[in-house]
Amino acid sequence: MQDLIKLDLVDLAIAIGLMAIAIGLSAWEKLGLELNLALATGRTILQLLVLGYVFDFIFALDNVWAVLAILAVMLTITAIVARNRISQKVPRVLPWVWGSIFVSTALTVLYSNFLIVQPERWYEPRYMIPLAGIVLGNAMNAAAIAGERLVNTINSSHLEIETHLSLGATPQQAVTQYRREAIRAGLIPTLNQMMLIGMVALPGITTGQLLAGVTPLEAVSYEILLMFMVAFANLLTTLLVTKGLCRQFFNSAAQLVR
Repeated sequence: MQDLIKLDLVDLAIAIGLMAIAIGLSAWEKLGLELNLALATGRTILQLLVLGYVFDFIFALDNVWAVLAILAVMLTITAIVARNRISQKVPRVLPWVWGSIFVSTALTVLYSNFLIVQPERWYEPRYMIPLAGIVLGNAMNAAAIAGERLVNTINSSHLEIETHLSLGATPQQAVTQYRREAIRAGLIPTLNQMMLIGMVALPGITTGQLLAGVTPLEAVSYEILLMFMVAFANLLTTLLVTKGLCRQFFNSAAQLVR
């Protein structure tokens, strides 16, 4: 098998030419995106270079606490981003979002590592960090979509919810339909991706492995595993996040808090 073609600094500098052309096209068409494209280019280079050096250090260190530390940082950033997209007005959202994403990611990755991948050490950085990173990113999006849908729906449905409560429904019963709709909304992108994966475009992880020299069947096998991991983690995350959010809208007397 042919060795991986490595990209040096000259190659990356030439790659920046693509963004330079994009900035030129934006200026030519007077789109006003030149500054945004330039900033995005700079941030992409800086963030990915930092990520590369950090991961290179973590992989070389090969220490369980270092792996757990970097995963904790990734988890916290993920939870904050998801919370900000849901709402900053709802109290105590961040701890619940953090805990929900943590539980779903931990269960998913540990299940896959112990029963499927089975590396020599359960915390093997080569497997633990990429698998957890993919699950975290997708869980963040699912939590944000489901949470935002639920918060917006409850905020616009006070009359209906209070009517259910006045007729004897419990708080959970009063919002159960809204919660189900929010969970479905959070899972739609994942389900759509699973329905069309491999038919419309090559998935990112498969493309990366093919470029790295992995055989197509091996690359596809890992893609299947990752899609199942993402689907399970996203469902569990949306279940937990929406359950916690529902509790924030009611007081101890089962009254809707505006």
